[in-house]
Amino acid sequence: MADEPTPADDCPVLEQKLGMLATAPQQDGTGEYLPPPQSGESNKDERTVMTGIRSVCGLLAAGVVATAAACAPAAEHAADKVPAAVTVSKQPSETLSTLFEQALPNVPGKTFTSAIVDFPPAARAVPHRHGNAFVYAYVLEGTVRSQLEGGPMRTYHQGENWVEPPGAHHTLTENTSQTESAKLLVIFISNTGDELRVADPPR
Repeated sequence: MADEPTPADDCPVLEQKLGMLATAPQQDGTGEYLPPPQSGESNKDERTVMTGIRSVCGLLAAGVVATAAACAPAAEHAADKVPAAVTVSKQPSETLSTLFEQALPNVPGKTFTSAIVDFPPAARAVPHRHGNAFVYAYVLEGTVRSQLEGGPMRTYHQGENWVEPPGAHHTLTENTSQTESAKLLVIFISNTGDELRVADPPR
């Protein structure tokens, strides 16, 4: 892309045009041409005009340079403030789908609920509780790693199961595979009306 002309670039042309105007015949208020100035006066006038033109051109050039110098750091500073793109990878999580829910007729205040919990590859559940529910979990597919607060970390494969006592804090539940899904059948015996899963507050 070609550089655009600046006021300083036009100075030679400006000098030529104003020099021609300075030496052109002058008219008075009636339209009559005035007699040309004497040779010495003419040269003096021309020198005065040309000196003024060169002074103006010099000021223009100096202004262009000063403006460019002032703008360059500002542009660099503005570029420094542009935030870099940040990519955040979100940890996949599990989904719970209720299969069946029924209040227990022989245990007032208690409800039986069965659900399927699907874990995509590498999915991890946030730490949570199941209120005062008694929980039974059975691995239908894949492999799941689980840990209750205060207990050991265990890995459960297809066909294996575990239980959680009421009020247990489930600190870890994750699919151990990076490529295969995992699936649980979960049974809850809970207080009627309680939420089946309450996640820990964000830290």
